[in-house]
Amino acid sequence: MLFNSVEFLIFFPIVFLIYYIFPIKYRYLWLLASSYLFYMNWNAEYGFLLLFGTVVTYVGALLIEKIRKDSGEKSNKKARICLVVCLITNLGLLAFFKYSGFAIGIANKILGVLHIQKSIPTSWVDYIILPVGISFYILQSLGYLIDVYRKDVYAEKNFFRYALFISFFPQLVAGPIERSKNLLTQLAKPQKLSWDNCKRGFFIMLWGYFLKLVIADRAAIFVNKVYGDSSTYPGFYIVLATVLFAIQIYCDFCGYSTIARGVALFFGIRLVDNFKAPYFSRSIEEFWRRWHISLSGWFRDYLYIPLGGNRKGIVRKQINKLIVFSVSGLWHGASLAYILWGMLNGIYQVISDCWRYLTEKVGVLAKFNKKTDMDRTTLFSRSLLRCAVTFMLVCFTWFFFRAGDLSDAIEILQNLKCFNWEILFDGSLYNLGISKEFFHVLVLSIGILFLVDYQKYREKDVAQILMQQDWWFQGIIVLVMIYGILLFGCYGVEYDTNQFIYFQF
Repeated sequence: MLFNSVEFLIFFPIVFLIYYIFPIKYRYLWLLASSYLFYMNWNAEYGFLLLFGTVVTYVGALLIEKIRKDSGEKSNKKARICLVVCLITNLGLLAFFKYSGFAIGIANKILGVLHIQKSIPTSWVDYIILPVGISFYILQSLGYLIDVYRKDVYAEKNFFRYALFISFFPQLVAGPIERSKNLLTQLAKPQKLSWDNCKRGFFIMLWGYFLKLVIADRAAIFVNKVYGDSSTYPGFYIVLATVLFAIQIYCDFCGYSTIARGVALFFGIRLVDNFKAPYFSRSIEEFWRRWHISLSGWFRDYLYIPLGGNRKGIVRKQINKLIVFSVSGLWHGASLAYILWGMLNGIYQVISDCWRYLTEKVGVLAKFNKKTDMDRTTLFSRSLLRCAVTFMLVCFTWFFFRAGDLSDAIEILQNLKCFNWEILFDGSLYNLGISKEFFHVLVLSIGILFLVDYQKYREKDVAQILMQQDWWFQGIIVLVMIYGILLFGCYGVEYDTNQFIYFQF
């Protein structure tokens, strides 16, 4: 069930109304049943897989907590064994459903290089269907399990409440990846119906639908056309399509997270804000502090720090970063292109760290980084330049992400050699599925996104600002947004309901 489907627009109000009819003590049970119905709408078998992973981590956390009550090395060893078993079980499920074909393909290539005639059969892999959102809810459950092992949180005794923590439908299939300290504690203390929460949630949902339907799905038409036939649309077609894909994936993923936050607010639950104006970042490090924040935080706390973080010297720190970003690429997809995408981001981080080391320790160009009494114009120009360079570097990595396959990426790179800059002015761009009028609408919508994100970058909450206005002004804004979404959004008989990009991960 997609957020941008008619089924969800019927499902959500029903769930909301019945939720507040239930006695407050048992509301979480209704929300749990609704979440499983929401998830099993794609495939009923998915629900049993979700339940299995939930049971494993629930029981594992209880055992770990019980074992760790006793002090001593023997108890710690038993707790570690229990943790490892649960980790292997859940990661094994993820590996089977997501990486079986990829692993067998790599193994067969190695056998071919070694001139071994036999190969591993792959026909059965075609029957494996990747469960929607499996990467997200497995990371969420493993984060909880590790937190219990570290004694950062308590092990939830109520199985149904814990099951809701894993399956809460707004963020189940594409995040944000919630921590038990935030979501589980809120589920334990349900809130009364709040008009302010509902109104704010509705504003946030409308913005999410604007990002998805008006910007992301419109940009996708152009991007799919170019990347689907790069030999016909080479050169600057590919450059523009890559820039638009950077906008598309941001609005698509941020749109989902935004709708999820809005929906959750109707139930009095606050999810983490997964994006904080990432394209205004002035460095790759800042970009990753603002992009997919819940995933970046997960890899930092549960992979980068256990590997040693920055505690074991400058060289080990850079190796740890490369490992983390490579794993992040693999998490996004079973393809060498995704791994390369992750490694590129890791290499950016390493280069940035080395540059900082030179400027701070060796003294090279130290004056350039030293704070001075420069005029505001010079500071703005420097920030603008850093922002533009960061965006271009990020767009280069998105190129491999969008290609999805390394051989396709190489082929598209070869088609970049054509310098057909004239297409930017001769109207050729309007022959790729988007009319001139709708292309202008897309550009205007991106401009609106720019203004809103600029306010967000300055730590200003646009939704809160809107909440503080008079009722008639709020009504006008809501009507304009609804009208804009209905008039300029991509939906109806000539469009397929576009699935959110991150559902495939």
